[in-house]
Amino acid sequence: MSKKKKNKATIQGNLSRSIIDILRNNAGKTYNYKQIASILGVNDASSRNQIIKKLAQLAAKKQIEEVERGKFKIDSSKNYYTGVLDLTTKGYGYVMVPELADDIFIAAKDLHAAFDGDTVQIYVYNRRRRKRSEGEITKIIKRKRTEFVGTLQLKKDFGFVVIDDKSMYTDFFVSGNKLNGATDGDKVVVEFEEWPEKADSPFGKIIRVLGTPGEHHTEIHSILAQYGLPHEFPEEVEEFANKIDTSINEKEIKKRRDMRDVLTFTIDPKDAKDFDDALSFQKLENGNYEIGIHIADVSHYVKPGTILDDEAYERATSVYLVDRVVPMLPEILSNNACSLRPKEEKFTFSAIFEIDDNANVKDQWFGRTVTYSDERFAYEEAQHIIETGTGTIPDDVSIRKHSYSVRGALVEAIVTLNRLAKKMRSRRMREGAISFDKVEVKFNLNEDNNPTGVFFKTAKEANKLIEEFMLLANRKVAEFIGKQKPKKTFVYRCHDEPDEEKLAALQNIVGRFGHKLELRDRKTTTSSLNKLLEDVQGRKEQNMVDTLAIRSMSKAYYGTENIGHYGLAFDFYTHFTSPIRRYPDVMVHRLLQHYLDKNESASEEEYEDKCHHSSEMENLASNAERDSIKYMQVKFMQDHEDEEFLGVISGVTEWGIFVEIVENKCEGMIRLRDLSDDHYDYDPDEFAVVGKRTGKVYTLGDEVYVKVKNADLVKRHLDFTLIGSREEVEAD
Repeated sequence: MSKKKKNKATIQGNLSRSIIDILRNNAGKTYNYKQIASILGVNDASSRNQIIKKLAQLAAKKQIEEVERGKFKIDSSKNYYTGVLDLTTKGYGYVMVPELADDIFIAAKDLHAAFDGDTVQIYVYNRRRRKRSEGEITKIIKRKRTEFVGTLQLKKDFGFVVIDDKSMYTDFFVSGNKLNGATDGDKVVVEFEEWPEKADSPFGKIIRVLGTPGEHHTEIHSILAQYGLPHEFPEEVEEFANKIDTSINEKEIKKRRDMRDVLTFTIDPKDAKDFDDALSFQKLENGNYEIGIHIADVSHYVKPGTILDDEAYERATSVYLVDRVVPMLPEILSNNACSLRPKEEKFTFSAIFEIDDNANVKDQWFGRTVTYSDERFAYEEAQHIIETGTGTIPDDVSIRKHSYSVRGALVEAIVTLNRLAKKMRSRRMREGAISFDKVEVKFNLNEDNNPTGVFFKTAKEANKLIEEFMLLANRKVAEFIGKQKPKKTFVYRCHDEPDEEKLAALQNIVGRFGHKLELRDRKTTTSSLNKLLEDVQGRKEQNMVDTLAIRSMSKAYYGTENIGHYGLAFDFYTHFTSPIRRYPDVMVHRLLQHYLDKNESASEEEYEDKCHHSSEMENLASNAERDSIKYMQVKFMQDHEDEEFLGVISGVTEWGIFVEIVENKCEGMIRLRDLSDDHYDYDPDEFAVVGKRTGKVYTLGDEVYVKVKNADLVKRHLDFTLIGSREEVEAD
């Protein structure tokens, strides 16, 4: 527990920093030792002598400059850089400085009140006799966040909030008048106010009480609050959205291409409530096909400069937690006006292609349309049609003004689209795309949101059919703008080449399972990666290898400077197809219409800032979604504490072995201190721990049996007890 105050530091202990702070805060001015002594509030001979000596030492180290005898100043541009702090769970951190080759190590004592993700100014020490680049934080330029989730520990007339985030190295002091009704043990959101120079802890105020730790509602809201994600819309935003004219009126229809008489349908998850995209299909007289990818025209309703647009931009994405969706747009739009529901006319933004029987694009058209969805399919229903060539579509399904067989038309459309999609996918693979089909963990939940079972979602042909046509629309829209001269500002989905060191590390790990990667050039790398991902299908190491392969890739992001998409092997790529749940798609729609109207290029600086924000929010949403899955896995395992499970060792560290259970993908840790049969040492080169006395080895990929020792909902962490290796247990 922290104390509110700390003992007064001696001048000697902080003198270097104090002098540098004075000179830095008054950059350009010169000071002698008397002036510095006066600012520091000391006047005894010993202190003055210390200042004189320290000034000479700092000047000798080139940290300050003696401009004339006895007068000193600091060159604020020398060895000072700006970057973002990345804190570790061990209390130290690194600052990523774009103009420097190395990340700069920041010791815990040199953090100076900075938190993880803050934009900071740092002073980088000269590297003489130092093995790595080191520095200290000299100024906090911008806080990444000022609100934190933690648990209140209440004292008599004040409290401390212990922060959940493992990278937070301090608790928060909260005075009695700022508790906001919170009681001891409550999970709360605390807002940072200040960190006084002589206080051990930052001062904060409680702005929201989340509830009792461990309760479902509390923990889900804690996850959202931890990442600064909203859980409801402001009242004024809901009111604004509810007043929007969502009628399909004749005046607007006349401005659009009318496609209501063309066979159109959606294919989505069976529990989907918002339908971003629909496909239309018709045969042409020349034997080719006209295929339309029709996307909800969100930008028709969400206008720049409105509070609705501001809210959508701030959210930037919908968030998909295990038990709920936190939408980007209010329900009146996301589930109603913009959703391409069956038997309803909708305003859409479309990419329409003429495609031949070999899946080659012969012609294209982009623009605003009005469409009518004739039928809504779940993936399972579309898959049934693909596999059998027949459907369970009722005979009396009515399609507006169609004179041909409804059942036959829909079946023929899906079967034909699937055949074309397979050709498109095959072509992508030949051109160097990487096939990431990672298994998704899903939960069966009861009415109280408790998990009753775990199942895995895998992509079948129906999923891949939709994926290929969405990829086609995204790629062709990006090409259409990206190839224009002069260059036009646009929003691209970018994916850089993978990090060579990470690929080499992946190669080392998969080699232990008998797999091989060829990393000579891009072609051999992508080909061998695809072979690896195919070879591990159904094997014990599949989930681990899939995860490690994804981590070896660069992170995709939004940007105005097109670099192509490595993973998809596209020279141009964007996100056009999901504007209900992604703000970048809304920007793409606006820009596409802007250029279809022959307008000048938009502001690159403005859109680059919006791209950066969207990428950051996407990352936060992804982390929240991952944490909610981990929470639900821990909750599920609470009810199975007496059972034995077969698992695969998925990670090895100096303090424990991570094991992923085969049947449900839940991951937990066996702490080395809990292995009572021997003392185990960590061997990082072999990804193993080795018993000192017995020589017993547990290594990456080994199959072991485990039981749940502890399931901590608050920390979202599982501890396992090791029963033994698969061979040992099954031999008994």
